Amino acid sequence: MNASIAVLPGDGIGPEVMAQGVRCLRAIAQSHGHQFDLTELPFGGAAIDLCGNPLPESTLQACLEADAVLLGAIGGPKWSAPEAKVRPEQGLLGLRKALGVYANLRPVKVHPALLSSSTLKTEILEGVDLVFVRELTGGIYFGEKRRDATSATDVCTYTVEEVERIVRTAARLARRRRRKLVSIDKSNVLETSRLWREVTTRIMKAEFQDVSLEHMLVDSAAMHLIRRPRDFDVLVTENMFGDILTDEASMLAGSLGLLPSASLGEGTRGVYEPIHGSAPDIAGRGTANPCGMILSVALLLRHSLRLEGEAQMLEQAVSQAVEHGARTPDIAGERHQASSTQEVGDAVLGAMRDR
Repeated sequence: MNASIAVLPGDGIGPEVMAQGVRCLRAIAQSHGHQFDLTELPFGGAAIDLCGNPLPESTLQACLEADAVLLGAIGGPKWSAPEAKVRPEQGLLGLRKALGVYANLRPVKVHPALLSSSTLKTEILEGVDLVFVRELTGGIYFGEKRRDATSATDVCTYTVEEVERIVRTAARLARRRRRKLVSIDKSNVLETSRLWREVTTRIMKAEFQDVSLEHMLVDSAAMHLIRRPRDFDVLVTENMFGDILTDEASMLAGSLGLLPSASLGEGTRGVYEPIHGSAPDIAGRGTANPCGMILSVALLLRHSLRLEGEAQMLEQAVSQAVEHGARTPDIAGERHQASSTQEVGDAVLGAMRDR
């Protein structure tokens, strides 16, 4: 297969974890006879420093022409002053909107060898395997924003079409899994959530009668994610709720650094990135966990390139590396010597060669 991939390392630990993801991509290409054309491009804070724009036109154009986009992380204190007019996050929102990637898939699966890495009890975590489907291009993050000397306003808007398409995406995914869908809203307070609940109910009744539907208020969902996470299969929710709840859910797995994500639209092109941020406090130390990045590469192989066998091979290699003790400080615990970012990448590549 020939494929073009736009590579956006970004800021903080982004370039460090990206380097390991790219190593894995190149190894997959070499071992399976693929040709992956990787183009590194400025994005986020690094692009602001370079040209004053977090999403330069040349970067956007390359992403629009690529088969997939691989993203590291963006942001940091350097660009986060309250008075800043240009921020890295503006580039991320702009990229998502331009590519039309409205569905953010965030799988959370607890590795048996890492049950002790979480602060929750082992018996709560055993068997956890869920997927969040977060609406990504609507809601309060994209609404009108106003600010004056005495007040500030962020408008949250959703259309029927936006809700329909994300619910269909989540329901199709649930149909391939355990046929259980939880829709999360705040319909006791918010009008957008009342619309969300009405549309979700209609779509599920008309098109997905073979998938069970449960509505849950966001505060209840936050509680039950910790109390009974094993009961969940697929969860669908709006942009801000999904942003917050998926960070909470990452702690089930033991670390933000472990989890990947895929942002998808109507076609096969997607944006793939670990769910963690740029972690400026550890940038440059060589201790960042690359597993979320490498597993995002696996999602890229699966969803954009339709290389299911290669995706599974990479996921199994990550699992094997972790099981054999390749763990950065965030998941090393007291019984394992912490590995560097590079050493974890080496272990994953070694596990791939053993297969």
